[in-house]
Amino acid sequence: MEAENQTEVIEFILLGLSEDLELQPVLFGLFLSMYLVTVLGNLLIILAVGSDARLHTPMYFFLSNLSFIDVCFSTSIIPKMLLNIQTGSKAISYRDCLAQVYFTMFFPILDTLLLTVMAYDRFVAICHPLHYTVIMNPRLCALLVFLTWFIGVTTSLLHISLTTRLTFCKDLDIPHFFCELTQILKLACSDTFLHSVLIYFMTGVLGVFPLLGILASYSRIASSIRKMSSSGGKQKAFSTCGSHLSVVSLFYGTGVGVYFTSAVTHSSQKISVASVMYTVVTPMLNPFIYSLRNKDMKGALGRLVGKAASCL
Repeated sequence: MEAENQTEVIEFILLGLSEDLELQPVLFGLFLSMYLVTVLGNLLIILAVGSDARLHTPMYFFLSNLSFIDVCFSTSIIPKMLLNIQTGSKAISYRDCLAQVYFTMFFPILDTLLLTVMAYDRFVAICHPLHYTVIMNPRLCALLVFLTWFIGVTTSLLHISLTTRLTFCKDLDIPHFFCELTQILKLACSDTFLHSVLIYFMTGVLGVFPLLGILASYSRIASSIRKMSSSGGKQKAFSTCGSHLSVVSLFYGTGVGVYFTSAVTHSSQKISVASVMYTVVTPMLNPFIYSLRNKDMKGALGRLVGKAASCL
């Protein structure tokens, strides 16, 4: 790359979580284990939903999509991190870095929108139970999932189209374990004002408004539950919403944690460690939250494991 031109970028350098050589085997084992648990847990959720006719409902259709997104999100980050630790190389090509930037925006957007759709599904199920099958018909469910993917694709492509026009300085070291958009913008020599405005705008539209939608749905749900006379009905309503609320709290809690960490500290290492929560820990915990708190899911997983064991 020519220092004067600064437009042709060959590769970036991912500094990772730590430069301590003795810590690398520990990090490799830890993240490999977490990745395998994430993939296995979410694939089991997808297989259980697909193989059990009792789970062919809108709620579990959305859940299987969420599990698929979590697998893809982790796969876009962790394998490259593990490869760099194993080979001792911290380099990532320009194209691979842009791909990571795209997918690390794309999949969280899908997560946000899908969690909002799932909140709406619970709202209809509890507040309008007699009309649930009519409202949440297969056509609407497919349309809602399509819209989440369409919004995610177009928004991420818009960011990437602006990123490809950036020119970069000599220092191409990224103090992170993956290519994050904000870190890439810090390395740019060209003007990033438009990009920054777009980030804040999209964060408001695709972060705050979906959260407001979720809160509005659950305020109506809470009101409906209070009006129920049957304690059994209340318990069933709480059980169907508990898992989703836990996942929403974990997702937004870790996201807000990363935001405040970056706001109050300039330590890139602390920001990277905080980012582990929403990029690695959250996708890993989601299957456990849904399987441990849901009787139907536990039953489906038990039957799936039983079938697999009988085939051996």
